[in-house]
Amino acid sequence: MRNRRKIYRTLHKYGEDILRSDSFQQSREYVQHGTFSVWKHSLNVAETSLKMSWALPFRFSEKELVRGALLHDYFLYDWHEKRVGVREIKEFYKMHGFTHPAIAARNARRDFKIGKLENEIICKHMWPLTIMPPMCREAWVVTMADKYCSLLETFHLVKGDLCG
Repeated sequence: MRNRRKIYRTLHKYGEDILRSDSFQQSREYVQHGTFSVWKHSLNVAETSLKMSWALPFRFSEKELVRGALLHDYFLYDWHEKRVGVREIKEFYKMHGFTHPAIAARNARRDFKIGKLENEIICKHMWPLTIMPPMCREAWVVTMADKYCSLLETFHLVKGDLCG
């Protein structure tokens, strides 16, 4: 219980502007994995990233870790939606796994004040699909937390609470 309060306080300390924004709230409408919304998945990844960082014997920048994790899937569209009759868009959606990190980073830079570290986290979280590996600890943690949460969510191994 104490750890849950610590996670909640840390998420709000560094991500309050993101969590309260209308655009981030809009991500509740988009399905990410199974029945999980992009909004819930992003919270799961942020919470799991914090737990992982606290368990590891390295120092992390919590602010950038939280903000990058919350915004890692900030692409703001339904990637499951098929646009019949528009070939280019249909092809684009098939490539979602490869393209959404750059779109999420662009949207994050447009809507929030993010630095190089948050941008790195967002852009590299789909490694190895993004070819270039993460170059900082925070990006590695978010990448691993994302894969862990995605697995649990896709196979319905978690109900709705924290992945980790």
